[in-house]
Amino acid sequence: MYNVKIYGAGSIGNHLAHGCRSKGWPVLMCDLDQQALERTRDDIYPSRYGQWDPQIRLATPDNLPDEDFDLIIIGTPPDSHMALARSILETKPPRALLIEKPLCTPSLQGAQEIVELQAATGTFVAVGYNHTLTQNSQRAAQILADNAIGRPLTLSARFREHWGGIFGAHPWLSGPQDTYLGFFERGGGASGEHSHAMNIWQHFAHLAGQGRITEVSAALDIVDDGTVKYDRVCLLNVKTESGFVGNIAQDVVTEPAEKSVRIQGSQGYLEWLVNVDAGNDAVRYGDGTTEAREELIPKSRPDDFKGEIDHIAAVLDGEFSGESPISLQRGLDTMLVVAATHISHREKRTVHINYDNGYRLDAIETA
Repeated sequence: MYNVKIYGAGSIGNHLAHGCRSKGWPVLMCDLDQQALERTRDDIYPSRYGQWDPQIRLATPDNLPDEDFDLIIIGTPPDSHMALARSILETKPPRALLIEKPLCTPSLQGAQEIVELQAATGTFVAVGYNHTLTQNSQRAAQILADNAIGRPLTLSARFREHWGGIFGAHPWLSGPQDTYLGFFERGGGASGEHSHAMNIWQHFAHLAGQGRITEVSAALDIVDDGTVKYDRVCLLNVKTESGFVGNIAQDVVTEPAEKSVRIQGSQGYLEWLVNVDAGNDAVRYGDGTTEAREELIPKSRPDDFKGEIDHIAAVLDGEFSGESPISLQRGLDTMLVVAATHISHREKRTVHINYDNGYRLDAIETA
């Protein structure tokens, strides 16, 4: 059993609190806003999971108990992540620290410092790109490992979803202007909120042995009306260090939503699909010689976070070795692509990522 503290009583904090409580772990949830804590207790948690769990303790930061925690989760807005993570790692580092995506803002301010603090403390730091650990991702990885589609030739990822669903889950917000979501410089917009697509592209590129993204050419549709400033459409062409090419699309306008990956191979194709219907994710694949196969994978919304919590449990139990799909490095690799996206759009040219320069803007080269 592991003792858990969660910063942030919003939607993600509730999802992860439930995931931890499903394993019997005690949870302390804290938030600057007392009303947010009351909303969690009286509305969000019971409406999602049937009833309030009295084993979840609630506190504002000035009333936090002086305890040691095995796992700390940061579920606050992305422009607060780096300062909070730094404070945690400098004072009472836990065994594991999970930071919700996007990891930081496109400025990358403070990112390299977290890398250095992780090395100094030995804390396992993870980033909440939970789709890499869902059942359909594991099944797709197995199909790819079995060489069922031959040599991968190209890869496309889509996270295109109208953000009405986000505001439906946060009814206390009247729109993007009330939150970081309406400001790409704070980590919002399509490039930040739906950076799952960049991350899952990178995940499958790694599984295919194609390496990290080193070139980005981006086009954004920016909304800037004097109140908000965010990208509602984010389109990328990318190339990895092996020369593998593909594309990524993210937006906050598409409905019904499309969350998918397609890998075209030399002998067939593989599709990874989220919410293919109300109760299932799916994988589809074919080799061109037989009828294509579709495998439905039952899942509920809490299942989207189950694999993430199970993975952290395996790390804490010493049962996982190797590079984690949600490691700090993988999350930072995604943030380099987010930052490169905005620079490419602004400069109207392809930009290059030089990983030797660390996780800072100096790693993105325009010449």
